[in-house]
Parts: sequence; C-alpha cells; structure tokens
Amino acid sequence: MNKRVKVYIIGAVQGVFFRANIKQLADKLNLKGYAKNLPDGSIEAVFEGDEKKILEIINFCKKGPKHAKVNNIKVINEEFKCEYTQFEISYD
Repeated sequence: MNKRVKVYIIGAVQGVFFRANIKQLADKLNLKGYAKNLPDGSIEAVFEGDEKKILEIINFCKKGPKHAKVNNIKVINEEFKCEYTQFEISYD
C-alpha cells in the first residue's frame, strides 16, 4: 500500500551528509519526495511510496549517518498524493 509521510529530524543533523544519505536510500527504495534543511538546524523530509519501504527509511532517520546526532524525529502521516516523480534534495 502506498503512503506519504512528512518527517522532521531534530538534532545535529546538518553538515553531516544526512540529506545525501537519505536520497541514496530513497532512490534505492524507489521512494519519491524531498529532504531539505530548515533554519532551526533540523531537516524536513517527505516520503511517498510503499509503506514498508517508508518504515525502513524512517528507521534510518532515527539514527542517521555516522556523524549525525538525532535527538528526535516527528512523523506526520499525510494523504498520499503521488506528487513527486523522484527524490530530490531541496536547497531553498
């Protein structure tokens, strides 16, 4: 079943290739969406795709890459929209 979630990753998560690692895993899992840095130092990500694969990437987000320190993540279930054609890193 397809699903869509918005995830906020809080902690020392910027400047440690977190978004690049998320993109690499999302591409491998065929998930669509985006990841972007927020001004408060956290990361926002949206994932669309297979529910089991989304659970896999959420588990990755809970720990992150080697030098990340994740303090908390917030997962918000959203209505599946099939809005994205690929997974992108947003730089806005």
